[in-house]
Amino acid sequence: MNNSVIGLDIAKNIFHMYTFDEKKSQPVKKKLKRAELLIFFANYPVSLIGIEACGGAHHWARELTKQGHEVILLNARYVKGFVVGNKNDFNDAAAIFDAVTRPNKRTVSIKTIEQQDIQLVHRIREGPVGKRTALVNQVRGLLSERGIVIPKGIKKVRVELPLILEDSDNDLTDLSREMFAEQYEKLVALDEEIKQQDRRISRLCNSNQLSQRFLDVPGIGAITATIIASDIGAGKSYQSSRDYAASLGIVPRQHSSGDNQVYLGISKRGNRYIRTMLIHGARSVLKHCSGKKDKLSLWLQALIERRGFNKAAVALANKNARILWAMASQDKEYDAALT
Repeated sequence: MNNSVIGLDIAKNIFHMYTFDEKKSQPVKKKLKRAELLIFFANYPVSLIGIEACGGAHHWARELTKQGHEVILLNARYVKGFVVGNKNDFNDAAAIFDAVTRPNKRTVSIKTIEQQDIQLVHRIREGPVGKRTALVNQVRGLLSERGIVIPKGIKKVRVELPLILEDSDNDLTDLSREMFAEQYEKLVALDEEIKQQDRRISRLCNSNQLSQRFLDVPGIGAITATIIASDIGAGKSYQSSRDYAASLGIVPRQHSSGDNQVYLGISKRGNRYIRTMLIHGARSVLKHCSGKKDKLSLWLQALIERRGFNKAAVALANKNARILWAMASQDKEYDAALT
């Protein structure tokens, strides 16, 4: 049973706590150093502790849970609406205190260290992927200034850049040819670095039962399966499949009043990386659905004709997010007949 409610604003070294003393009818504020935090709460009555989901939040949530406290991680955007007055650490802690007591609070599930390990691999992989995209765009731009045009796409650059370097009839000088050769070597190195992380993700996928089951869903590969398995866990943090899809920003925004229901584009809230992976996977399914007679393909063909390719891709991403939540929360296998 919780004896009190606490709003805890965490940081790198200094933590701010806010609670309310009902006997004295006044707020209680306390500043704690990093080394003091766990010692303080180890001797504090069992409480409901609200923490804004940010860097280090999952670590502190796990540690405080071990001490018997009930810890709730709150969506940062949700907490922001409760800040009163100017922004400072104690006001932030007070906002967390107010937010954690609300019945409709927006929570974030506490990640295990294994879930965070999977996310670690994905975050590190994002680095060379971004560098590779920037490198390819730079090479294409610099070559176009010299009258040499390469079509869009990383594969096109991989194939055509070596041919351009070997072509002695183009206008590249010795210096520019040397510089572009160095850029090509960087591209090869980045490709190998990304492949190394992809192999690691594949091993993680094969060792995780949930992500293995996710692979049966059309448009879900090892990258999407592992990141969603690390994000959703057992799916208990969401009351319905729509709640999970909404948390990823692939449901329509509303601007409605009275009986006038107005639906806009997708909200694009939540985890952009997962939303991107789901939509990329959906696009791959759409490209190969033409001519197929299964239930899903027929639905997609009709949807493309009625709403267009991009909206159909988002619709399938939404459907897949709901299916994955159902598989995780109900511990079920994928059933193509139900899609």
